[in-house]
Amino acid sequence: MPDLNQLYAAVVEGDQKLAIAVTEEAIAAGIPAMDLINGYMIPAMDEVGRRYECEDYFVPELLLSARAMKGSLSLLRPLLAAQGAEPVARVAIGTVKGDLHDIGKNLVASMLEGGGFEVYDLGADVPPERFIQAIREQRVSIICLSALLTVTMPSMRTTIEALREAGVRDEVKILVGGAPVTQQFADQIGADGYGATASVAVALARQAAGVAAHH
Repeated sequence: MPDLNQLYAAVVEGDQKLAIAVTEEAIAAGIPAMDLINGYMIPAMDEVGRRYECEDYFVPELLLSARAMKGSLSLLRPLLAAQGAEPVARVAIGTVKGDLHDIGKNLVASMLEGGGFEVYDLGADVPPERFIQAIREQRVSIICLSALLTVTMPSMRTTIEALREAGVRDEVKILVGGAPVTQQFADQIGADGYGATASVAVALARQAAGVAAHH
C-alpha cells in the first residue's frame, strides 16, 4: 500500500516528482481518485494557503505546491472523467481588460483545479465579451475577476455592468480579488465575493458552488 501521507507532504512541500510517484502507486492500488483529492490534496492546499497567510510561504512556494498538485491531478483527471465525476462547478477566471498581470490569477486557477472545479482560464487583459461568451458557451456558474493595478480596478465594474447589460449577470456568482481590491470596492461594484488570498478565493468559490469547505 502506498503511504498517502506522502502525497499530502509532496503537495505541501511542492515536490512534483514525489506527488506523481505516489499518485501512480495509489492508482495501481485501486484507491479512488476522489479519496486522493478530498483526503490528501485539498487538505494539503489548504495547509499551503494557511502557511501563505502566516507568511511562512511566499508566491514561489505556492506555485511549486500548485505545480505538484497539477502533476498529480493530470493522472487523476482521466479517471474522474471515466467515472463520470461531475466538477464541483465551472469557473471562468481572468485578469480584467487593461491589466497584464497573471501570477495571482494563475495561482487561484490552479488551486481551484485542485479543489475539483473545471476552470476556463481566459488569461490576462480579458475584455468583458470573453466573460459573457464563457457564461453562454461553457455554462460557467462562477466568474473570478483579478486586477493588480489601481488603474485597472474600474475594469471590474465595467465587466460586471457588461454582464448585466447582456442579461447574464444573475446566472453567475462573481468573485473579485487582487492586491488593490478591497471588500468595500467589491461591494460598490456589486460583486458577490472578495478574496484577499488565493485560499480565500477557493473557499468562496466552494461556498458559491454550494459546497461546504471541508476540514
